[in-house]
Amino acid sequence: MKQPHHSFLDVAGVRRRHPEIFRTHWPTVVGRVVIVVTLAALLVWSISLFEMTAKRLFAGFFRLGDFVILMWPPLPASSADAWLYARGLMESLAIAFLGTLIAAAAAFPVALLAAKNVIPNPFVHFGTRRLLDGVRSIDTLIWALLWVSAVGLGPFAGILAIACSDFGIFGKLFSEAIEASDRGPVEGVRATGATHAQAVRFALVPQVFPVLASQVLYFFESNTRSATIIGIVGAGGIGLHLAELIRTLEWGAMAFVVGMILVAVALIDQVSARLRFAMIGKRSALA
Repeated sequence: MKQPHHSFLDVAGVRRRHPEIFRTHWPTVVGRVVIVVTLAALLVWSISLFEMTAKRLFAGFFRLGDFVILMWPPLPASSADAWLYARGLMESLAIAFLGTLIAAAAAFPVALLAAKNVIPNPFVHFGTRRLLDGVRSIDTLIWALLWVSAVGLGPFAGILAIACSDFGIFGKLFSEAIEASDRGPVEGVRATGATHAQAVRFALVPQVFPVLASQVLYFFESNTRSATIIGIVGAGGIGLHLAELIRTLEWGAMAFVVGMILVAVALIDQVSARLRFAMIGKRSALA
């Protein structure tokens, strides 16, 4: 027997057949209205509290325009200053590289302790994860201030600041990558009579290594920018020169330094992107 045909435009028929779909759920409606009104009230209160007015905003844009004019031409005062800024930039790159490398090396064994499929003891990986949470809750700039006070001014404090900040982040990311790995290779190695440690070494680590390496490369890019910021508080690198140029209103030299940083970050981004794609077995779209 041929079934009756119902048009998709037959709203009245749909209402009769499925009345529960069109029934208004008032608690949900009221809850959504309360959320929207609350967020709108918080927005208005925040604007009033921080004096975020259109007048100040447009005045700030015009002031930035004045700064751009003062930055031209973007040249240092002398060739000696240019060489000094180049050395500062190289120092920032070294800070980012060493800090990232130390953090990755220190975080990997801790990530194994935090991974449930490596350490089945719940107390061990729970305590390890809380330790990583505590470390990464402190921003890189705060770590820089702490290490400058502890070891003095210079790049050593910057390296330790980036290493401490990235240690907590790497520990979390590494442990999640390890837990998401395929159990098949590990069980296959265990079936040959290998110990748990051998299965981790020869089946789990090679499986997750490309993912971990790509994460380290990405953070090296990010830390290149962070290394310029922490230099402002005395942790070495180009940031100290940049802060001094801003204080002394040497806008042309400051623009030169900013341009150097942009070029360096862009080059590192291109190189690390190609390396990441190579490590995870994909061809770069730029190739």
